[in-house]
Formats: sequence, structure tokens, C-alpha cells
Amino acid sequence: MTDDITAGSTASDTFFPGDGYVGDPAVRAEWDNRYADRQQLWSGRPNGALVAEVAGLTPGRVLDVGCGEGADAVWLARGGWDVTALEVSGVALERAAGHARDAGVAVRWVHAALTEAALPPASFDLVSAQYPALLRTPDAAAERALLAAVAPGGVLLLVHHAGMETQQAHDSGFDPADYVWPSMVAALLTDDWKVEVNEQRPRLVPDGGAGAHHADDLVLRARRLR
Repeated sequence: MTDDITAGSTASDTFFPGDGYVGDPAVRAEWDNRYADRQQLWSGRPNGALVAEVAGLTPGRVLDVGCGEGADAVWLARGGWDVTALEVSGVALERAAGHARDAGVAVRWVHAALTEAALPPASFDLVSAQYPALLRTPDAAAERALLAAVAPGGVLLLVHHAGMETQQAHDSGFDPADYVWPSMVAALLTDDWKVEVNEQRPRLVPDGGAGAHHADDLVLRARRLR
């Protein structure tokens, strides 16, 4: 997890660890099908909350959780960040790797679920999770994995659509109770953390792409003190 990330460097298509998927095959299949249904699922532009919150940070090592088609990962790499991008969908990762090649940047791709990825603990200066579909478990495994990845002095940035966590279960099978929301992560923060932002705000919406109808974000930004 040490590729040099610089503008004009050769893009890395390496999947880590190995080339195999690590996680629930049913989850992978679900997301592969969603991506395969459309030539492009997202807008192709970096998420507005990420752009706003990263503006004052010194580039370092970043983990992009649920990187999708790679817009955030490519934008971060262009900004000098050493990027590791994690995603369950192989279809999405192939597209993301292509975008990185086109942009001439290096990104380390991890084909795995967050809780199964065996990432080095406390090693990222920024952990970014933009609208992640993290499944909730009784042991809060996903929430703890987000926190565990942040290095001392580093930042966790978790952004989600406001209001979704209070919705009723949909006929489509979506049940908000199945997923992790910012309030659940905030509830696990100890004195080892300083909450820098925890608010609802109008969303900076990229043109086009799924999810463009959501008007407000929940933004949790917390710094690990030790």
C-alpha cells in the first residue's frame, strides 16, 4: 500500500490483497448487478462534501471506502494523496481503474468488504466514506473498522444522505435499519477523538448520477487524537 501518487504517474490496476474478492458473495453480486445495469451509475465528479472538507488538509495516506467508479479516488490522487480505494463491486472497480489510467494517476484498489479487507490498522491520515452502504451488525463491525483505520492525528470523514435513516422499509427491500449511519459512528467516539463537524447541511450535488435527488447531507468529521 505504498504506490507513489503524483500527477502524471502511471496508474496502478493492482487489486490488494491479490485479485480475489474478500467478502460476502451475495453483496458483491448485488452491487455488480446495479453497476452492470447502467453504463455509468454516478456523476463522475468528486463528492461536494469531500471537496469542501479536504480543502484544508495536508495530503497523506487516504482510504476511500466504497469508491464506486472512482471519481473521489482519482480527485484525491490528483491532489497529491496516496490513495487506497476499497469497493465490493468488481464492475465498479474495473471502471474506476480505467478512469485512473485515463487521468494518469496511481490508486491502490482493494476488492473487498470493509470488515473483511484486513487493512493495516491506524495507518490512514484520512478515511473517507461518502454515502457508504455499510451493513449494520450487532458488534458494530463496520463502524469499528472505520475508526480503526484512522491514524493518530488523522481524520474520519463520513457523509450520508440526511433523512434516510428515519425512513420506513421499502417494498424494494431497502430497510434503513440494516445500515450504518453517522450517528452510530459518532456514538462510538471516545476521548481519543475530537468531533470537528457533526451537522446537517445542504448538499453540493454533482450534475447527474444516482442519488442526485437528495438535498441535504449528514457530515461527520472527527480527528483521532491518539
